[in-house]
Amino acid sequence: ACRVIRTARRMGVRSVGVYSDADAGALHVEMADEAVHIGPSPVGESYLRGDKIVAAALATGAEAIHPGYGFLSENPDFVDQVTAAGLV
Repeated sequence: ACRVIRTARRMGVRSVGVYSDADAGALHVEMADEAVHIGPSPVGESYLRGDKIVAAALATGAEAIHPGYGFLSENPDFVDQVTAAGLV
């Protein structure tokens, strides 16, 4: 996430980081232009909840989502959620 945020900043693109309770003090939360809490520490209640991530993107006016590595990056249902929301 930190590499994506740094690259976005160099490109003049604002970034939004999402985080769970466990990551409230994480570096990516501090680095992002905006951060959105998406749930408790268990990944099944936060980082694996595509609906929460899409909702965070829509609430902040984001145009695109970087799915990270693992978690949702290989989930075709998440791609469908993102596309249906009009995001990339």
